[in-house]
Amino acid sequence: MLYIELKNQPETRILLLNLTEFNVRTMRRICPSIILLLFMFSCAVPTKKNNIPLAQTISKTETLDKGDVDFSNWFQDKTMRLDLYHTGTASEETFAVDKALSDGIWSGSRKILIDKLELGPYFFEVIDKETKTLLYSRGFASIFGEWQSTPEAAKVKGTFHESLRFPWPQKPVTVVVKKRNAENKFAEIWNTDIDPANRQVIPVDRPHNEKIDIVAENGPASEKLDIVILGDGYSISEMEKFRNDVKRLSGALLNTEPFKSQSKNINIRAVETPALQSGVNKPHHGIFKRSPLSVSYSTFDSERYALTFDNKTVRDVASAVPYDFMVILINERTYGGGGIYNLYTTVAADNKFSEYIMVHEMGHHMAALADEYYTSAVAYEVPKITVEPWETNVTALFDKQNLKWKDLVDKDTPVPTPWEKKVFDDFGYAIQKQRDSIRANHLPETVMEDLFVRQMNKENEFFSTEKFKDKVGAFEGANYNQTGMYRPQLDCIMYSRHNVFCKVCQRSINNVIQQYSR
Repeated sequence: MLYIELKNQPETRILLLNLTEFNVRTMRRICPSIILLLFMFSCAVPTKKNNIPLAQTISKTETLDKGDVDFSNWFQDKTMRLDLYHTGTASEETFAVDKALSDGIWSGSRKILIDKLELGPYFFEVIDKETKTLLYSRGFASIFGEWQSTPEAAKVKGTFHESLRFPWPQKPVTVVVKKRNAENKFAEIWNTDIDPANRQVIPVDRPHNEKIDIVAENGPASEKLDIVILGDGYSISEMEKFRNDVKRLSGALLNTEPFKSQSKNINIRAVETPALQSGVNKPHHGIFKRSPLSVSYSTFDSERYALTFDNKTVRDVASAVPYDFMVILINERTYGGGGIYNLYTTVAADNKFSEYIMVHEMGHHMAALADEYYTSAVAYEVPKITVEPWETNVTALFDKQNLKWKDLVDKDTPVPTPWEKKVFDDFGYAIQKQRDSIRANHLPETVMEDLFVRQMNKENEFFSTEKFKDKVGAFEGANYNQTGMYRPQLDCIMYSRHNVFCKVCQRSINNVIQQYSR
C-alpha cells in the first residue's frame, strides 16, 4: 500500500492506492485527482506555528534609556524566564527561543532595574516594544561563551541551553542580547519579541514539593540579595549531611569580607534534591553516574572543572524559592568546582579546601571577578592581550595614569609594583607539575590536599617578606597570563587559597550586593 504523509502533519496520512491493482495508464488518469486531494487537505488543516516571534538580527534596536523606571507601571510581581538554545562555533553564534514561562515571584530589586555595572561578556536588555523604553538590563556569562574558547569549538558546532530571567512585563517587549566586541564594548547580536499575553507563553509557576531549608532570612526578597543552594549527588540518607554542608559553607561565605559586613542584606535558602545514589559523574577517574542535576567533573576535559549542562532542570528546581544567585554543592571530596557570572557556583563539599572553593567561585559568579592566578592549567585557550580587560580586578596597564583602581593606590606605591615574581613563579610551576603527577597516578585526594597545604605555607613565607604586601598597586601576573596582565594586590583569594579578598575585589562585590538590596 502507498501512503503520503502531509508535511508538518504526521498524524494525517492519505491512502493513495495499492500499486498491484493499477497499471500505469490507470495511474495517469487518477493523478490529477490525487493532486487536487492533497491540495485540499493541505489547505484545510493549518500548520501550527510558534507564536513567540523571533527577529534574529545584528542591527541596533531602538532604545530610549530613561533610567530606572517605576516597577509597578511596567511589571508584575513575578519572574519571566526566557529559555534559549545558544548555538555556534568558535567564530559564530545564534540563539533560538525554547519557551517563555513563569519562574516564581520576582526576587530582584524593584528600584535598581538598569544595570550600571555592565559586567560580563554578555548583556541583555528588556525594551518596551511600543515606546522603546529600556525597562531592565543585566550582564551575564554563559557556558557557551566559555566553550567557544576551547579547541573543540573550532572543529564542531555546539548547543547549550540557557535562561534569561527578568520581571514579568505587562506589555509586549523586545529582548536584546549583546556581546563584547574586539574593543570590549557591547554590540547587539540577537533580539526577539515576547508578548506575555501570547498563548505560547506559560504564565503559571511550576508546582513544587521539594523540601526547603531557610539558612538566613533578613527581609523581603525584593530588598535583599537572595542566594539559593542546591545539592547534587546527595542520597536520600545523606540529606542531613547536605543541610550541614549548607550551613558550614554558607557560614564560610558570610564570615568573609565583604559578605560579613553585608550579611544583613543577604538571604540564603536551600532546596533539597535527594539522589538515588551518592556522588556525581567523574570521567577522569573512570566513575560514571547520573545525578539529579547532572553535575559532572571533566567539563571541557578539565579534570577539576565541575559544571552541569542541564540548565532546565537546575532552573526548575531553583525556582522553588526566590533567588538572584545560585550555589550547587557537590557531594564529592575530589577537588573541583566552578563559577560563572550570573549562572551558578559549584563546590566540592567534602574537599579540605571546600570553603576556599565556595568563596573563590562566588567571586566569579556574583561579581564576574577574573582569576588572578596564572601557574595552574585551565580548560580554555587564553587570548592575546590587545585591549584592556573589562573585569574590575585585572588590568593590562596600557595607561597606568588611568589605572581603574587608582583611587586605592597610595602615592608612594610604584606602578607597576615590584615583587619577587621569578622565585614565586618557579615554585608555582613546580607545584603544578606535582598536581599533574598526582592526578596522572590516581593518588588519593589526601595527597593533593597535603600538597595544597604545603603550597600555602610556602606562599605565606614568600608574602611575609614582600615590601608592598599590604598595598594596592599593580602586580604583574594575572588572568592566566604570567606577563602583561596585572592584579591589584600581592595576594587575594582570586590569586591564592587564602580566604581574603583584596580591596578592589571587595569593592566590586559590595557594588553587586547594593544593586540587589536597595
